[in-house]
Amino acid sequence: MGDSLPLHVCHVNKLSIFIHRSHTLVHSMALAFLVCYRASFLFQDHKIRPTPMLPWLLVFASELLLSFIWLLGQAFRWRPVTRTVFPERLPEDDKLPAVDVFICTADPNKEPPVEVMNTVLSAMALDYPAEKLHVYLSDDGGSPLTLHGMREAYRFARWWLPFCRRHAIITRNPNAYFSALDDDGGSGSSEFMTERRKIKERYEMFKESVIKVIDRGGPGDRSRSTARDHPSVIEVIQEDSNDTVQVDQAKMPLLVYVSREKRPSHPHNFKSGALNALHRVSSVISNSPYILVLDCDMYCNDPTSARQAMCFYLDPKISPSLAFVQFPQRFHNISKNDIYDSQLRSTFSVLWEGLDGLQGPVLSGTCFYIKRASLCGSTIQEDIDIEKLKKTFGSSNELIQSLGRNYKPNVIQGQPGLPKYAQLLASCTYENDTKWGKEVGFLYESVTEDFFTGFILHCRGWTSIYYNNPSRPQFLGSGITKLNDLLTQGIRWSSGIVEVGFSKFCPLIYGPPRMSFLESLCYGEITIFPLIYFVSAWCFAIIPQLCLLNGIPLYPKVSNPFFVIFGFIFLSALSKHLYEVLTTGESFQTWINEQRLWMIKSITFHLYGSLDAILKRMGMREASFMLTNKVVDDEQVKLYQMGKFDFQTSNMFLLPMVALIILNMAALVGGLLRVIFVGDWDRMFVQVFISCYILYINLPIIEGMMIRKDKGRIQPSVTQLSVIICIFFLFLGSVVLRWQVRYELV
Repeated sequence: MGDSLPLHVCHVNKLSIFIHRSHTLVHSMALAFLVCYRASFLFQDHKIRPTPMLPWLLVFASELLLSFIWLLGQAFRWRPVTRTVFPERLPEDDKLPAVDVFICTADPNKEPPVEVMNTVLSAMALDYPAEKLHVYLSDDGGSPLTLHGMREAYRFARWWLPFCRRHAIITRNPNAYFSALDDDGGSGSSEFMTERRKIKERYEMFKESVIKVIDRGGPGDRSRSTARDHPSVIEVIQEDSNDTVQVDQAKMPLLVYVSREKRPSHPHNFKSGALNALHRVSSVISNSPYILVLDCDMYCNDPTSARQAMCFYLDPKISPSLAFVQFPQRFHNISKNDIYDSQLRSTFSVLWEGLDGLQGPVLSGTCFYIKRASLCGSTIQEDIDIEKLKKTFGSSNELIQSLGRNYKPNVIQGQPGLPKYAQLLASCTYENDTKWGKEVGFLYESVTEDFFTGFILHCRGWTSIYYNNPSRPQFLGSGITKLNDLLTQGIRWSSGIVEVGFSKFCPLIYGPPRMSFLESLCYGEITIFPLIYFVSAWCFAIIPQLCLLNGIPLYPKVSNPFFVIFGFIFLSALSKHLYEVLTTGESFQTWINEQRLWMIKSITFHLYGSLDAILKRMGMREASFMLTNKVVDDEQVKLYQMGKFDFQTSNMFLLPMVALIILNMAALVGGLLRVIFVGDWDRMFVQVFISCYILYINLPIIEGMMIRKDKGRIQPSVTQLSVIICIFFLFLGSVVLRWQVRYELV
């Protein structure tokens, strides 16, 4: 009977489809009227035009760009779906496929080893047959601290895993479990509480053993190396023969430490290079058909996530073409007033559900199960020439053998060491003259390797699935609580996706012949929105204000019928955004926060990220990867929890924000004085309103400039320099506008 029941069900959100498509139709009609109004300006006699050509064209171009990106974005909302899974209908454990878990870390100073080991422990404790679970940690920094942490984590896991299994513990990250206020598993009996106290004591001992080594600077059992220059180290973590403690010897998952070789003279390709090294090494150790990829701070919050993924992979109707199952990224440290949108609400609650109704969501860097075969390029045939395979996958015979469907490695957990060929697969020269990163594995075209790899998989005909469990997040990580981290991470993301848009793989050109048309529009929107947003945001933050100060109208009079069109478009866009925020369970304050962050992101990291991508495409800048700092700063976390921005960041971010706020303040004051004394309220209302709206949405920046006295405020020197920049803009803008007016009157 169980075989006849479905493992999962897909629900099409018909009401959402009706609302989205109706709004798209009405909003598109309004945009068409706007274009007609703007285009009619071009046919007027230049001597009687109320507005010079240059500012009019700049504003019109920005409106067209925003209309275009909005139109592309409607593809996300064309067919949103949600899914339900039934893990209880899966076959018996002995029939489940094996799973490899890849966890990536790079710097113990920015990614605390204790936090990383908690992620490792949560992965080892997944509700899955232990003999079919293999956990790999990639340490790109080659740190002895991390290796020591792995050994200590394995010792503690021999106590932690049996405890979780016996008492059906749900939260299997020990730090999260012992910090939780609510009950999680267990009978509440005195025996359980006694055992819980003992396990907690052992966890404290485990933490202390890791922290002590960090304080001493390392265990001293390896030769000194650096993060950019060190040999490969691969170690299967095993029980210490000197450890005489007797515990429940339940089966333990395989735990492997991998630090690939890195040399300054060889490109290492950042995270994608580390994942490919793990891919090769794991192929000759466990060679599981499915891989779970996690960031080092993204722990397993629901131990059944592997079984949930198997509900899709074991469905014969969709499995042959299914490349990966993407789960949402959720965060344990999000405040009610999420001022930095650390939860990425729109992405994981709206956009990815829409993509799931097309060809599937974007590969999102972490929290996904992927089919190993999908990373091997074209389908491997049994009779293919071995030499051709070596040109693609490299010279390792063992790796070539692992490509066979029924290949099972001989490496076992009890083996004292690993063969030399495993070390070779992690060397910095192994990928030379192969197709790793080009056609197989995670691809190197962009620093956003996840996005580009997922795009190519979809172009090859693979599909993906997005599964969001509303009752309990499958994975939890550490969200951003500092403005500086938000902006530096945003530069990397913007640069990486814009770089793809500028390449021969531009989704709007490369995608349509190879994938679903609507899916290609979604990918296209992602690759160009940073560029369009920064151009449009800068234009709307400067041009209407300069024209307001110089008495030049850019919008129809309040008495003009076309004023209704502009007002409708503005309210339509905002109300639709508000609708999406409220229907995903968030508040009006979240809507304001997201409006503010759209402006901040557009004028800062979308600008710098787009310029970075352009410079890299021109060969004027090398690719770089800025690691997000995951070390907790109590003062900055306190500001975040209070809903206050922490403006302790680079001036390259602060100056654009503050200068534009000062410019809008000057424009508002000057505009109101003009309206009062000249009386052209009818002509200037929209431009006055734009400045008012920008200032209202960005009140926290004004507060940081003028009111706050704490460490997180905007320093007076930044404000003073911004005033100088603003004065320069005002002077230059006035000169250009007056010259244009005189030129057109000639």
